[in-house]
Amino acid sequence: MKPESKKYTALVQDKKIIIETGTLAGLAGGAVTVRLGDSVMLGTATMSDEAREGVDFFPLTVNYEARMYASGNIPGGFFRREGRPGEDATLTARLIDRPLRPLFPKDLRNSVQLILYSLSADGEQPMDIIGVIAASASLVISDIPWNGPIGAIRVGRIDGEFIAYPTYDEIEKSDLDLIMAGSRDAILTVESNSKEVSEEVILEALAFGQKAIQPLIDAQDKMAQELGKAKQEYESFMISEELKEAVHSRSFDAINDILVKEYEKVEFRKALDILRDGILEELTADDAALDGDVKQAFEDVLKEAIRKRILDTGKRSDGRDLTTVRDIWCEVSTSPRAHGSGLFTRGQTQVMTLTTLGTPRDAQMIDNLSPQETKRYMHHYNFPPFSVGEVRFLRGTSRREVGHGALAERALLPVIPPEDEFPYTLRLVSEVLSSNGSSSMASVCGSTLSLMDTGVPIKSPVAGVAMGLVKDGDQYAILTDIQGLEDHVGNMDFKVAGTEKGITALQMDIKLEGLSSQIMSEALTQAQEARSLIMSQMLETISEPRPDLKPHVPRIQAIRIPVDKIGAIIGPGGKTIREIQESTGARIDIDDDGLVYIASDDGESARMAKERIEGLTATPEVGRIYTGRVVGIKTFGAFVEILPGIDGLVHISQLETSHVKNVEDVVGFGDEITVMVTDISKDGKIRLSRQAVLEGWSLEEAQQADRKK
Repeated sequence: MKPESKKYTALVQDKKIIIETGTLAGLAGGAVTVRLGDSVMLGTATMSDEAREGVDFFPLTVNYEARMYASGNIPGGFFRREGRPGEDATLTARLIDRPLRPLFPKDLRNSVQLILYSLSADGEQPMDIIGVIAASASLVISDIPWNGPIGAIRVGRIDGEFIAYPTYDEIEKSDLDLIMAGSRDAILTVESNSKEVSEEVILEALAFGQKAIQPLIDAQDKMAQELGKAKQEYESFMISEELKEAVHSRSFDAINDILVKEYEKVEFRKALDILRDGILEELTADDAALDGDVKQAFEDVLKEAIRKRILDTGKRSDGRDLTTVRDIWCEVSTSPRAHGSGLFTRGQTQVMTLTTLGTPRDAQMIDNLSPQETKRYMHHYNFPPFSVGEVRFLRGTSRREVGHGALAERALLPVIPPEDEFPYTLRLVSEVLSSNGSSSMASVCGSTLSLMDTGVPIKSPVAGVAMGLVKDGDQYAILTDIQGLEDHVGNMDFKVAGTEKGITALQMDIKLEGLSSQIMSEALTQAQEARSLIMSQMLETISEPRPDLKPHVPRIQAIRIPVDKIGAIIGPGGKTIREIQESTGARIDIDDDGLVYIASDDGESARMAKERIEGLTATPEVGRIYTGRVVGIKTFGAFVEILPGIDGLVHISQLETSHVKNVEDVVGFGDEITVMVTDISKDGKIRLSRQAVLEGWSLEEAQQADRKK
């Protein structure tokens, strides 16, 4: 017998969100489906019974599986089944993880796993935001300790009006694509892509979103009251107060002495390691099992000392005040053969971004649940272990690398020229060579330099900065251009990128249970000042895109042809297009809408290919002069092929300036002659005149002479 399900509905603006539970995945700790339109997400949450041994962190795993059956499609590839998560699924999993993680108990060491499946995708609503809601609802009714619920919303803006949960089509028209998650009273995470909007618009969007998610939180609170399971008891991994005090008394003053010396990253860490190792040796002499607790207690004291120094004195571990940006230097054309390269160094963070231009066939093929089929602008981010002075195995692209690359990609996307203006596929790769905070924003800056060095006509340069926060009660300090240590000990990592006109991308992660709009406003204002400073430093190196591409970069030009002429270029079995490419050396791509791309390292080969294509696709025009080949001779005149597959008749009376008795007296089969098109009948028959060319007549004169004869 089918169990009874329970449905809860939240109305957000004009969108109905239905959360249902009770019939699916009954053995999971909590399971729900969330429906928006015809898109449905299954969310499950499960926790292990025992704590995970040997870890000093909370082991949370979030997996999103984009099932292709949800949109009625069979996956591509040889095996025809879903493989490892693609970039879209990885970014969705990160989006779900970030607002949930701060709300779990800090002393929890049991493994928690969230698994989400797309059950239905209508092609109108993005699945990512539905996943955040499904994860929250599954946790709320589960037996897992968690301080939720949260609500999540995507906010668009069209003609100045905010829209809740815009469709893909609406996102295309919108100047803002902002995702936020929040609790009843505060913002938890923000991720945004926008078309140079102001800080005021971002704040208004956040206020709109915070108010709009309240019905979602109400629905989940009701679920928890009516259906929620009793929360599991768990082993608390809290350090004893006695050990905390022992570590604190031995380290707090010593750490402050180290902070006063304002060491660089490596020297600072070495000094701390010497201090920590001495305390470890003393406190674990009788009990080696305390090693992990002592290390954690030491990190807690370090965090306390740094935060107290910032809040009390406004001084940071490297001696900067709250708003100072570290020293910056830039360079372009670092790689002589790359199509473009930009090196951006800020303090001990250094990123080199290299640009490659390709033809439309180099665009990335997209195989996911969104309506997007290809992507012509890609940004990839690599974070090798040497960038932080470590040694570890290289195991492929991490989730963090995917996320940072996507953030930099979103930041530059609004300034990339459209395909009809710049018919190239663009791939940017940011290599992090050294990292001490905010390498993703350094990637944004390095990418701007690289694009301008390449000669890509970007609309405006983009700069980015990472902001931090230290908050204790009502006392707080906002930090500009945070280092890695400040990210570790602080309460917020707030990345903002934009042009002089406005913001193009932002991402906020916090370690608090929310953030006020006042702090958000101050952080955005402080970030704008820092972006302006960073931008001025970048533009001293290269002030605008180069006027032309470098000599070794392939040239691509685009021409548009009638759609019904595409077949003429391709030819039977692709014979014609292959012959053109082989004979000219150019590379040709054709879109379904009739846009033809011609790419070549040699201008002459591109010119030849263009002429061949124009010849194959041209339409005869009355009054135009053509040089053609005689393809047929009759007693009354000669047929001349003026365009590939198109011929017309030169009447015997129009072959010469004087009377002609026999056609063969003037032309023979295969001869090339120059003629004017004097008429095209309704049924497509073409009338030609050689006499008009010989006499130098205008169209009207040629037509008048033809009528007389």
